[in-house]
Amino acid sequence: MAYTTINKPTDYFNVVTWTGTSDSTTAVTGVGHQPDFIWIKNRDVQDDHMVYDAVRGGTKRIFTNSAGAEGTESQGIQSFDSDGFTTGSHRATGGDSGNTMVSWNWKAGTSFTNDASATGIGTIDSTGSSNQEAGFSIVSYTSNGSSNQSVAHNLGGVPEMIISKNRDSGSASYNYWTVYHHSLATANDKKLKLNTSDAASSTNEWGDTDPTSTVYSLHTSGDGTTNHSTDKIISYCFRSIKGYSKFSSYTGNGSTDGTFVYTGFSARWLMIKKSSASGSGWMIFDTKRNPTNDGATLRLPANASSSEATDHILDILSNGFKIRDSDATLNTSGATFIYMAFAENPFVTSTGVPATAR
Repeated sequence: MAYTTINKPTDYFNVVTWTGTSDSTTAVTGVGHQPDFIWIKNRDVQDDHMVYDAVRGGTKRIFTNSAGAEGTESQGIQSFDSDGFTTGSHRATGGDSGNTMVSWNWKAGTSFTNDASATGIGTIDSTGSSNQEAGFSIVSYTSNGSSNQSVAHNLGGVPEMIISKNRDSGSASYNYWTVYHHSLATANDKKLKLNTSDAASSTNEWGDTDPTSTVYSLHTSGDGTTNHSTDKIISYCFRSIKGYSKFSSYTGNGSTDGTFVYTGFSARWLMIKKSSASGSGWMIFDTKRNPTNDGATLRLPANASSSEATDHILDILSNGFKIRDSDATLNTSGATFIYMAFAENPFVTSTGVPATAR
């Protein structure tokens, strides 16, 4: 049985939807916690995925579908609230009246500062916010462009997925979104790009060194997205928490009776990417947009500004998910797909109570 230390996932992660207004501000509630990492998408139109976090501040936005540097948006997140957040009038955060919006929200909550020379942890100073119980941290640091560098992540365990973005560089060679995933073969020498449909490629973006429970390593030559010149970098670090989150992979079979993937919980949110070949985007599903048991039919690609698409691609079950389509995006025969998933309900709570069907 899959017991967990987190019986109420909404204390740490949740999905909310709302309808955009023409108001100067909109209070979005129902998150269940004060979020520190907010990812917003307009579902109805072609528009950017907007990413905000409490470490950089609510007016600083980056787009998952773009390699562009960080920009200032005064009408972005106006405040991080106890049960959600307040947006300004920008169209991509809910300022388009009548459009349906979705946000995916994670709680970090505990600030940290690491002076590498004083602590002996890593070689580059870092600051951020972390939630070790939920296996999530936000890490901010300034590159130095030198070889053999590392940075403290304050995650409380070994990172299984790291999503990094160069905030400053105007060069397309340096400012794409770099993703580490432990399921990739020789993962410390592989990267994926969140803003593209590229396959995993060989790189020394992670210093050819596995992350540890205290640090992760950076590009050794100083010309990569994780350690370029004196650019500012933001990273979102994750590790699996039994019954709450999982970062793993599966192999497609190319059949409408697709692969069943065990997670140990009913997923609230799921993102899948084919890693062994190019051409497939980062597909996001959640049970807020798909609240019934008739399959996950609504998907949004993290690497594209596209509006929401409808397909019956997979079923989200009480203990995992099952692919229901031969669509190459999620089920190419013999291909490897990596995923990250967060729970709506654990399969079995810490007190032995099983989850019920939706």
